[in-house]
Amino acid sequence: MNPTGLQWFKSSYSNNGGACVEVASNLVTARGVVPVRDSKDPDGPALAFSASAFASFVEAVKRGEFGAA
Repeated sequence: MNPTGLQWFKSSYSNNGGACVEVASNLVTARGVVPVRDSKDPDGPALAFSASAFASFVEAVKRGEFGAA
């Protein structure tokens, strides 16, 4: 994945000292892809998920399916 031109953001809930991920939302509507990267390594690799897979993940997190960190 070429990270040029991606608009990365962190969740407003990310106040845990930097241990979080960033999501580039500008490809979601354009291509149906959700790029995700480690906020501590912005030049490192990014994973790409389908929008539906990422939405399922977010809903599972909201339901507490992964337990407390």
